[in-house]
Amino acid sequence: MFNVNKTVLRIAAGAIGAACIGYCIYFDNKRRKDSDYKKKIRQRRRRYIKQDSARDSGIPNLNDHQAIERYFLQEIELGENLIARGEFDNGVEHLANALVVCGQPARLMHVLQTTLPGQVFGMLLMKMQEYSAKTSNENSEAPKNANSGKIRPAPSSVGLETTSEAIIIDELE
Repeated sequence: MFNVNKTVLRIAAGAIGAACIGYCIYFDNKRRKDSDYKKKIRQRRRRYIKQDSARDSGIPNLNDHQAIERYFLQEIELGENLIARGEFDNGVEHLANALVVCGQPARLMHVLQTTLPGQVFGMLLMKMQEYSAKTSNENSEAPKNANSGKIRPAPSSVGLETTSEAIIIDELE
């Protein structure tokens, strides 16, 4: 039928390839010079940085109910395991993280109060007060308290005596 030379096919393939590469270079150059493109790229990079920082903090996306539930259960399990091994500081940290995302923190606090030893529950209360102080400082530019940032729970809420409270907690650390 058609008697086509190999050289003609090679020339046609080369011309089509050169046209495609020229097309890509032309539109890439046009895209890069567009000021809206640069703005969009900057916005996209900022968005990715914010998402990465949210992932680094460990707290899941608060709009995703399943992710929050998985995170909550994971933190409760890690906290319980660490406390059972005697690593009270790390265990309290994980339990506090679970309380932050908990839908009913008052009920969970009641359960933890009945199941945890008094000293560990006291550490948990102090950690939660640190979290609330940190978030209130981030949300407002109010001056710090005169107590130099040391936050202690009320002795009656922890169940420890005032004089031995610091000694017992220091022994745990």
